[in-house]
Amino acid sequence: MERTLWGHLPLLVRANSKESVEFILQTLWKTRKSGLDADDRRLICEMLQLQNEADLDPLLVCLRMLIRKCVYENISKNDIQKLFPEEVLPELQRLLTLLLQKFQREWRDDIHTDKVSLPRLKAMTWNMATQDTEMTEPMAVINLKLQNDTQAPQGELDLKFQLAKETLDTMLNSMYSIRDQLSNLVGAMAQLSF
Repeated sequence: MERTLWGHLPLLVRANSKESVEFILQTLWKTRKSGLDADDRRLICEMLQLQNEADLDPLLVCLRMLIRKCVYENISKNDIQKLFPEEVLPELQRLLTLLLQKFQREWRDDIHTDKVSLPRLKAMTWNMATQDTEMTEPMAVINLKLQNDTQAPQGELDLKFQLAKETLDTMLNSMYSIRDQLSNLVGAMAQLSF
């Protein structure tokens, strides 16, 4: 008979201690972006006394789902136990609820510090330069003031560009395109950051 995803949780009972399960959860959290490396996988298999490493993956998927729900969904500490179906052993429910409650606030704080902080445009001005005898066409002088919120107080950067008038439209279109791409990337990273 094939086990459901929740049916893999009893593998945690093989851990020597509550601290071992705590270590597994913390390791999963710390490797949420990179995934477990071979050493972490081997160590967790040893902690759970698993002979076959293939048994580890369904358990890790289940634990990552629980962690994700606790951190990214608006679940109160008191409602964590409601995540488990009846088929999960009561002692496992209690242990995982206790540990997830313990780390929920810390992990949520981590999420806020993980967010990508991109410099934002504080001010942008441009002037048409006067035509010199050497210049065959007018030039646009663009001043950008970028604010990086992660650096203080010298988090501002002034950039100046001189552009030919016909390239000004191209440059502005490119800036809007880059802004849109960065916004989409940040949005995608926020969804996949676990």
